Amino acid sequence: MPRAADSPSEPPPRRILVAGTSGAGKSTFARRIAAASALPFQEIDALFHGAGWTPRPSFVADVDAFTAQPGWVTEWQYDTVRELLADRAQLIVFLDYSRFRVMRQVVTRTVRRRVRREELWNGNVEGPLHTIFSDPEHIIRWAWTTHGTRGELVADAARRRPHLEVVRLRHPREADAWLAETFPFHRDS
Repeated sequence: MPRAADSPSEPPPRRILVAGTSGAGKSTFARRIAAASALPFQEIDALFHGAGWTPRPSFVADVDAFTAQPGWVTEWQYDTVRELLADRAQLIVFLDYSRFRVMRQVVTRTVRRRVRREELWNGNVEGPLHTIFSDPEHIIRWAWTTHGTRGELVADAARRRPHLEVVRLRHPREADAWLAETFPFHRDS
């Protein structure tokens, strides 16, 4: 259960990860937490992806520098930094939404981004939609394939880190309620 934010013995967490499969809404919810908590937010994809979708050589160092701060919010992803992030976090908020909801969200988002040619990170845009059939790492395929694996990653991180609190949210309404309860004196945008 989430702790009460106004409990004198337990202040709200200050180092927060948002976990879930691609398309669950990690970045969106992490931004909302950052706004409600007045903590800095860093979208981890922007640190990872360089121009032309190439991994940035400074990725691990950038994540290390960001998470060395006393407070922060980011998404929990990328194997190369997953352990570092979990070691430094106080809390993982796990968006454990249904496969139906996640797939609807990731398909809608991917199509919108492609049609509008929205710039994502460092000049990158979504690839052609037809690549879902040829690219095993296409975001829609990735979301489908990894949907059932995130829970075990979260459970394993918590087992190995007694300090790490986990809040599992199964629906956006639960996420809204948790946010309002955990940071009651702040409004998110």
